[in-house]
Amino acid sequence: QVQLVESGGGLVQAGGSLRLSCAPSGRTFGRYVMGWFRQAPGKDREFVAGISWSGGSSYYADSVKGRFTIFTISRDNAKNTVYLQMNSLKPEDTAVYYCAAKIGGGLGPPYDYWGQGTQVTVSS
Repeated sequence: QVQLVESGGGLVQAGGSLRLSCAPSGRTFGRYVMGWFRQAPGKDREFVAGISWSGGSSYYADSVKGRFTIFTISRDNAKNTVYLQMNSLKPEDTAVYYCAAKIGGGLGPPYDYWGQGTQVTVSS
């Protein structure tokens, strides 16, 4: 079983940027498909983005594509870390962001393993 630890959340003004990081435990990071989800207050958890084990393929939820806020998922297998770069943040991006992992399958949900989440708050 993999344990996921997110970092990089915090308070940022609208229009700002944040980069979230997730560092899974274990030595088999390269085997995992990795993803990011978020859950805003009073809303269901929603998928944001997923990335293949090699980093060569990524997939974004329709709800985050073509929006003012730009999300970019990436990974560095040498550092056992997956990232979510968020630019031009808006207050509606305020949520708890979760890192997730699975072995195999497509880049979208469902995922099998979850981190504890990191809070992102965007002030207007």
